[in-house]
Order: sequence, then C-alpha cells, then structure tokens
Amino acid sequence: MAGQITMYGLAHCSTCQKAQAALEAGGWQVEFRDVKADPLSESEWRGMIDEFGDKLVNRASLTWRGMSEAERGGTPLQMLVAKPSLMKRPAIVEGEQRLLGWTANVKRALGVPA
Repeated sequence: MAGQITMYGLAHCSTCQKAQAALEAGGWQVEFRDVKADPLSESEWRGMIDEFGDKLVNRASLTWRGMSEAERGGTPLQMLVAKPSLMKRPAIVEGEQRLLGWTANVKRALGVPA
C-alpha cells in the first residue's frame, strides 16, 4: 500500500515527527514541507483551505491562545499567512486523499498501526 506522501507541518512539531517516522517505518516515502521555514504562497494556502476548510486552523494551539481578538477575527487565509504555526498538523496529501491530524482514523487510512 505504501507509496509517496506529501506532509505539511513544522519540523519541530513532535506530532509531525512521530507521523513522519511511523509513515517511513510503514514504507511510505514522505516529502515533508515545513510551512514556517518554507512558507506556502497565498494560492497554496487557498488550496489547503479548500481541501480542509476551517479545520485547518488549530484553535486549540498555543499560537491561537496567544493571538489577540483582532487577529482571531481574520479569515483562515489571513491567519495562516501571518502565522503558519497556527495550522493543524500534519496535513497529509496522498493521491486523492487529504488527511488532517495524526489520529487513529488517519493512521488506519494510511495502513499505519494505530
């Protein structure tokens, strides 16, 4: 089942690190993109928002909690362009599949032990 996966996240994110290690152990070839070190363009963010909707904004994150009410009032695009670390992680693209987070359902969908 393993093949090529593109994963978006932050290099220092422990969840992204665990996901990448588990995917590689499962035989997947992971192309990782750190959205802070290699920022997405506005059109790339728009595509991600089209795929995942408002769920792409992690409202439980430390970044969210540190934002002002004015910052929180922006559109998902405005918030993610300004603060890429606000993104729910990891975002995984595998063929036609678009998966968000590192949950048991995501692991099952990719054939990785949950």
